[in-house]
Amino acid sequence: MIKLLILDVDGTLTQGGIVYTANGDEIKTFDVKDGLAISSWIRLGNEVAIVTGRDSSIVERRAKELGVRHIHQGVKDKYSLLLGLCEDLDIGFENVAAMGDDLNDLKMLESVGQSFVPSDATKYLLDKVKHVTVAKGGQGAAREMIEILLSMNNQMDDFIKLWQ
Repeated sequence: MIKLLILDVDGTLTQGGIVYTANGDEIKTFDVKDGLAISSWIRLGNEVAIVTGRDSSIVERRAKELGVRHIHQGVKDKYSLLLGLCEDLDIGFENVAAMGDDLNDLKMLESVGQSFVPSDATKYLLDKVKHVTVAKGGQGAAREMIEILLSMNNQMDDFIKLWQ
């Protein structure tokens, strides 16, 4: 049973573009359907960690809106962070699912029980993971992943009941 989701941000929860305003402010766009699935996953008693190589106050804000407790930014070695997080939460790799989109996610993706990439991930990851979503990053890929995992965990009925 999957108990922990590890989610990359740029190219996974967003389309991967980084927009700066004339004032130097950063803009990111998140998919609300991904957000509903993430917050529901947490409400069902599961864990989520956002692990990204960049630092952004926008990511911190979005994670807090969704109820994500584990937010790790500026991470250069995602695999090492995964090791520590699994130890802290007492969760084995076989009970972890992760989604990333580029080579800096590779070692982490190869280590977890269920690995996912969005359909527009780098081609070098497509044959290294267990699942390639139909959706692109930032366009429902995380929602698609979570629905697959909810079905695997026999939690789909509970997910739907949250909203009835």
